[in-house]
Amino acid sequence: MKCTDICIIGMAPRGTSTLERLSASAPEFILSGAKLKIHVVEPSPPGPGRVWRVDQSPELLMNTAACQVTLFTDSSVECSGPIVEGPCLYEWATKNGLDLGPNEYPTRAQHGRYLAWVFNHILRRAPANVEIVIHTAHAVSLDNELSGLQTVTLSNGNTLSHLSVVILTQGHLPLLPTIEQNSSIEYAMKHGLRYILPSNPADLDLSSIAPKEPVLLRGLGLCFFDYMAMLTKGRGGRFKPTGTGLRYVSSGHEPLMYACSRRGIPYHARGDNQKGPLGRQFPVHITHEIIAHFRQRVKAGDAPNFRSEIWPLISKEVEFVYYDCMIGHGNPEFRSRFLATQLGSNLDAAQVLDEFQVARDKRWSWDRISRPQGARIFSTPEEWNSWLLEYLYSDVEEAALGNVSGPLKAALDMLRDLRNELRQIIDYNGLSRDSHRLDLDGWYSPLNAFLSVGPPRQRIQEMIALIEAGVLRILGPEPEVREEDGVWLARSKKVSNSTVCVTTLIDARLPQPNVRNTADRLLAHLLQTGQCRPHAVDGYETGGLDVSASHNLIDGQGRVHERRFALGIPLEGVQWVTAATARPGFNSVLLQNADMVARAALHRAKTDGDSGANGAIATGMECDGLGA
Repeated sequence: MKCTDICIIGMAPRGTSTLERLSASAPEFILSGAKLKIHVVEPSPPGPGRVWRVDQSPELLMNTAACQVTLFTDSSVECSGPIVEGPCLYEWATKNGLDLGPNEYPTRAQHGRYLAWVFNHILRRAPANVEIVIHTAHAVSLDNELSGLQTVTLSNGNTLSHLSVVILTQGHLPLLPTIEQNSSIEYAMKHGLRYILPSNPADLDLSSIAPKEPVLLRGLGLCFFDYMAMLTKGRGGRFKPTGTGLRYVSSGHEPLMYACSRRGIPYHARGDNQKGPLGRQFPVHITHEIIAHFRQRVKAGDAPNFRSEIWPLISKEVEFVYYDCMIGHGNPEFRSRFLATQLGSNLDAAQVLDEFQVARDKRWSWDRISRPQGARIFSTPEEWNSWLLEYLYSDVEEAALGNVSGPLKAALDMLRDLRNELRQIIDYNGLSRDSHRLDLDGWYSPLNAFLSVGPPRQRIQEMIALIEAGVLRILGPEPEVREEDGVWLARSKKVSNSTVCVTTLIDARLPQPNVRNTADRLLAHLLQTGQCRPHAVDGYETGGLDVSASHNLIDGQGRVHERRFALGIPLEGVQWVTAATARPGFNSVLLQNADMVARAALHRAKTDGDSGANGAIATGMECDGLGA
């Protein structure tokens, strides 16, 4: 029996989705009398991988509602492979007796259990002539054979040879410390302090941080909330409901937490989900025709400018949802008249809003939403704290109104609903060099994260309770952290007398993908040997791993490798927002890409099988598991 071999390196969400797509399309390519062997290389349990492992703290949450997470295709997904429907995370949880509502936010461990089930489901449903082999190891090198087939070397000394195709789906990868981070490491070692690099908090042992020890968390995004939970509830503290929110009951084991960020405030709370699993707002300005127009300009060498050409369309979409939610539901006259102002009629938007009695202080303002404190200088930490709590309480109230009924959160959730359309415009050098660097990386991506990928409402309520209990203090905007007298001193430039002294400094953020600075042995090997290259837009390196539009790796000489593919987070820069999950009923680009790569890999494997290329040979120790 002819046998051809494919290797997937990394088996977390992207790898699992790719495996499912390989299994689904295999009968079309691997005919009777032939065999396909799929090698899965993953050091952690396949399915969840390291990030979503099932044994992590139950205090760590996803920031997506359970009904909006899937790994399966459905009728909305435009792909060439067969549609094989399966349960979303909520449906799976319900069938397995988990106490999880459709609009609740699962723990990461629960998501990991779902991913493990999906992986095992794929094993059980694989065609009879498809064998899935699990190798519990890291891949450390990938090289060409003289025949053109591929060899992967594993960290346990084994090698996989004569592979038709290798697919990289590695997810979050470690980075080497930067010059600034190395300086902080050296300062901490010299003075007996503690410095924690940008990391996944679930990977860290925080037990050495003593009760009442002053700790600075630099960053107020999603990582901050992970640390906040682990250092409070994770140490025995409790949040008790009150009539207006939560009250924190201290265990006495918490450190004294300080936190800061450039804006001085946390990411916006996500509006309570009212869209169900399939609901979304459809764009009225960023149409298929507009997307096609921008892509045609890219082909002609005239890539658009994000700030001047794409941002105005995004702004119109968001503002339309805001006012439509506030006034337009059931009021077609307003919808028609306001939309006409956006489409270039002689109608004036302010006049229409006046006619429908929209108060001036309720009108949409990007400045107020993105920087609510404005340029204000606070004379004392107490004045700042009072303003901050009022702002946080307001954010909780807005989130409770929901992402359909609440004008503010409905508008901000439109930024999530626009992701697919924006990816189609931005991905694969869709912007000019300076626009990608300044407008996308330097401005819109951070703004988008702040406004639309924040934590569930529960986390902001917990934050308020910790501030009121004196366990947490937010320093304020524009922080300054300096080394002095064997400690770190931190203050806000916008809050007078805000300086604090800390002995532990935590960079509370995940590192951004950067191929040149990778600590992953496989990517480092490929880069050092000229077998891959960083993605660049006219010389500006985005940090991503460069691939073609069909996801083939591109080497240092600019050559596309027909037997190597890559998907997922290491491609950030080539593609936009690669860390997002696939949503059911959404024609997910993530599922489209997995299907495209799987079918290209199967076509290559079939060609090798038809030509009589030999199957793979694994040398060294036996593999860790088989599935069929």
